Amino acid sequence: MKKPAIIASFIAILFLVVVWFTSSPTHKIPAIKASEENPGGNTTVSIKPSASLMLPAKNLAQDKKPNFHAGKALAHQPWVKAPTITNARDGLGPLYNTRTCLVCHANGGRGHMPENNEQLLFTNFLRLSIPGSDPVNGVIPEPVYGDQLQSQSIALAHQLRAQEGVATTPSTEAPPEAYVYINWLEKTFTYPDGEKINLRKPEIDIRNLGYGKMQPDTLMGIRNAPPIHGVGLLQMISQSDIDKNADPNDENNDGISGRVNIAWDFDKNQPAPGRFGLKSNKSSVRFQVAGALNGDMGISSSVFPDQPCTDKQTLCNQSIHGNDENGHEISDKLLKLMVDFNMSLGVPERRKPNHPMVLQGRNLFYNTACHSCHQPEYTTRASKEYTHLSQQHIWPYSDLLLHDMGEALTDNRPDYLATGSEWRTSPLWGVGLSEAVNGSKNFLHDGRARSIEEAILWHGGEAEKSKSDFTMLNKEDRSALIAFVKSL
Repeated sequence: MKKPAIIASFIAILFLVVVWFTSSPTHKIPAIKASEENPGGNTTVSIKPSASLMLPAKNLAQDKKPNFHAGKALAHQPWVKAPTITNARDGLGPLYNTRTCLVCHANGGRGHMPENNEQLLFTNFLRLSIPGSDPVNGVIPEPVYGDQLQSQSIALAHQLRAQEGVATTPSTEAPPEAYVYINWLEKTFTYPDGEKINLRKPEIDIRNLGYGKMQPDTLMGIRNAPPIHGVGLLQMISQSDIDKNADPNDENNDGISGRVNIAWDFDKNQPAPGRFGLKSNKSSVRFQVAGALNGDMGISSSVFPDQPCTDKQTLCNQSIHGNDENGHEISDKLLKLMVDFNMSLGVPERRKPNHPMVLQGRNLFYNTACHSCHQPEYTTRASKEYTHLSQQHIWPYSDLLLHDMGEALTDNRPDYLATGSEWRTSPLWGVGLSEAVNGSKNFLHDGRARSIEEAILWHGGEAEKSKSDFTMLNKEDRSALIAFVKSL
């Protein structure tokens, strides 16, 4: 080969190398910090002898542990139909989804999705609304069935039922609103290297509507119960630290435009930034707990004093309630115990954080820009009430902001400012323990993903670039990135 040809070939190769490097991710990989091994700071708990998301924060003061365990008992013991000899645990329903918090959040973890259309949706539920918005409640409830479909009822006919056919049986008691099932629609995803993986998405199957037809334009969304550990630490993050990660107009042109949802403060009766719930539609742990008591169990409180009955449900409205002298089925004192129990749950320690494969995955996590939404670390604000949560260096891996996750994950159901395709970034701490905690392998808001890998492959919208970069990795690198996420 002549010299000019050699020089030309060299220049061409050099040009390709430059193009490859300039088009490859250039995200700075931060130095490893010792605090990463304890994602909950001083609240971090051991996973030995077995994994649990129900343990008190490691640094919870001894004199506060009795209240923690009292709150845990309230979350664990079932509510019963009123009236009974106890007025502290009665008032279930008249319509509800479950009798106790920890049926859905077993051992503090995720719910279980039904595997086929013969199993009733149970540790999960269906959100309902019609087009439009409301500044206080976020949505406009479906006129007959409200904003949550309740598949259980205190009616004796329902309690003695065969699983189907009773919702429309004549009764003097309120029947359940309907039974919900899932038809799974599957498809195959093929990686660029030829490896294939099956993905699935849910199709809603509502049977035996108990109160007539729904509005034809009803919007529906499945909600699988998320884990509850670490919520107290998330509440202790300063709003300013969340706000500084928001970029609603994508001014830095990175394709990611996280934003704060504006929910409602039910105590102060005014708007407030949301950070809890799958769409950040609750502004505090207190409202999240009170909302679950009301919507999931039909338990009224000073936060949500009404029964879960619409104006169209006459028998439901006529049912006996378990209200105390203040007109609530759970007192402020007992509600506080449940809130403090949730606030004080510890975060599990990392697993094998220094394993070579995990360290390789950590580099890839940053190189594929997963950290752009899954914000790794914060320091919590000072607190006199919750001293064990005060000024903790934590690693939740979430910016707690809304992000558009694309058409594949939309349920077309807005909530406050959140559009149908926007979801709050889920914290990743403890995610690899899900199956060990209670057997659940169901990820994403509707539980469709049966693995972390499937969850990644459903990402779209603002996460499309990171998902695409993940798919371009070879199998070894994909496994390493997943190993890192599982170690968090």
